[in-house]
Amino acid sequence: MTLQWTLITTFLYAEIGIVILLLLPFISATIWRSLFKSRLFSAVTSYANYYFGVFMIVLILLFVDAVREVRNYSNALDKEENKITPNTETSLHMKLFRAQRNLYIAGFTVFLFLVLRRLVVLINCQATLLADREATRKQAESASAAAKKFMEDQDNKANDAGITLSNKELQGAKEEIAQLKEKLNHSLTDVEAMKQQSVSTSREYDRLVKEMAVLQEQIDGNTSESKKDS
Repeated sequence: MTLQWTLITTFLYAEIGIVILLLLPFISATIWRSLFKSRLFSAVTSYANYYFGVFMIVLILLFVDAVREVRNYSNALDKEENKITPNTETSLHMKLFRAQRNLYIAGFTVFLFLVLRRLVVLINCQATLLADREATRKQAESASAAAKKFMEDQDNKANDAGITLSNKELQGAKEEIAQLKEKLNHSLTDVEAMKQQSVSTSREYDRLVKEMAVLQEQIDGNTSESKKDS
């Protein structure tokens, strides 16, 4: 393998390692974004963008050249005159194999470079969305806390007003109970007076009944004596 394809193969292995590193689940997008936004990474990328662009152009040219070589060696193997001697056919197969190998190396290198750029963009977008979601969540929590505090203040005011109203009602109920007690005492006094009056009336009635009985006996006695005299 020539020096240029050795360098391209090394770059391909580096791309595979970086893709695997970016896909690790325990490294969050926020960490990658902080790394991408760091001064060192920004300084490196500012100088490396130009060289990466040139390198990509070289890779595309090598990829096109590898496609051309594969087609040439494939067409050469299809010709009958190249199959006369085994050495010629073996040499063509070796060259075709190298051309195909270079084609795959260049193609996968270009493909992984595009995948890397897309991964970096997606990771930055994900980190931005996570930061926006966190900010929105904190804003919603603060708004919810403020609304909850406002509702508690309103409930406390309503409870205070209810307590004041209950005190007024309680005072009115006490006054009404006092009035009812006073009326009850008057009623009990009237009942006691009526009871005493009833007792005295009953005694007077008994006395009158006794006197009436005595008078009746006297009248009966007088009537008997008058009959005897006659």
